Amino acid sequence: MTSPTSSSGAARPGGVGHLAGRTVARIGYGAMQLERLRGDRPAGLAILRRALELGVDHIDTAQFYGDGFANDVIREAARDGVLVASKLGATPDSGGPLPLRLAQRPEELRADLEANLASLGLDRIPLVNLRRADVGPGLIADGDQRVGIDDQLAALTAMRDEGKIGAIGLSNVTLDDLRRALPAGIACVQNAYSLVARNDEELLRLCEAQDIAWVPFFPLGSAFPGMPKVTDEPAVIAAARASGSTPSQIGLAWLLHRAPNVLLIPGTATLRHLEENIAAGAITLDEATLASLNAITTKHGDIIGR
Repeated sequence: MTSPTSSSGAARPGGVGHLAGRTVARIGYGAMQLERLRGDRPAGLAILRRALELGVDHIDTAQFYGDGFANDVIREAARDGVLVASKLGATPDSGGPLPLRLAQRPEELRADLEANLASLGLDRIPLVNLRRADVGPGLIADGDQRVGIDDQLAALTAMRDEGKIGAIGLSNVTLDDLRRALPAGIACVQNAYSLVARNDEELLRLCEAQDIAWVPFFPLGSAFPGMPKVTDEPAVIAAARASGSTPSQIGLAWLLHRAPNVLLIPGTATLRHLEENIAAGAITLDEATLASLNAITTKHGDIIGR
């Protein structure tokens, strides 16, 4: 029987979902915002420990989040039973115009995996997502960074066979990418998706049919040019006011209602927002509210940098 509680004994926020062959809470934690706390490590540890206390049992990270800082904090805070997912396809670049650069070649994927293993203090990462760069949002590959997905999957499959990766996921991929990758065994897809960015609906439905976790990034939109914020929508604001919730909570709750394979990894660097994000898992949206939210027009545009 599937346990409704996490390893901490707390109820799993958002209910029960499945990721990389494990039963997890439907609301996890995305560690990208931890880099904002590089000057205050105790605050970063407090965020993670509070998340675990509240039932979070999967954490999403990458070596390029704060040039290893997020991984290092996770290494100290995470307990047994917590599923750590990382991603490959970029590497830290502290001296560049962005804090990361693409690293798409197979040998770069392997080097990035080794860096993740070292900073996380693990011999095996339960889930590794391949961050593709053929299309936006984010950096677009050119030159020797334009690598076929088959070559990348071959590298990841080899590392999985070696026992260094538990399961393979994909990030920032097209419908054709996923169809080509299915024979390799895909556990997760991470794409930009929110109430105002629903261009990947067909991709979501394929994941649902294949029992693949759908883990949206930018679940509330983004401050980047070209991607509006969910919280600016009048229907979202009205639903929040009517339910005594925040607009952000409504945006997250809508995603949980969208499909049963949706898992969330909202990130934050404050305890208040962390607790609000996790509380969104308890919000029920009635049919009239869902109809008003579903009527919002998709406004997805290209952005740079993730």
